[in-house]
Amino acid sequence: MFNREPLSSTYMLVSLIGFVLSALMLEVVPSWAFAFMVVFIVMFIASVISMGRIAHDDIEALEELNIHDPLHYHKKRKKHK
Repeated sequence: MFNREPLSSTYMLVSLIGFVLSALMLEVVPSWAFAFMVVFIVMFIASVISMGRIAHDDIEALEELNIHDPLHYHKKRKKHK
């Protein structure tokens, strides 16, 4: 029916950093910090679920997550041109 695409690794990184920053702000503004912590937890869970549902034969999606490859960002730039 539709093509599944994993969320980017940057999305997961933003959710982790946002959660940590929100946790640090708990003493300053507790209600807002808790609300943002919940949002960032949901973002993190969504990114983990989307990575777990990638088909094993979907080479392009797996290469998108392969950020440890030295040529990863070079390939990404070439693809968008």
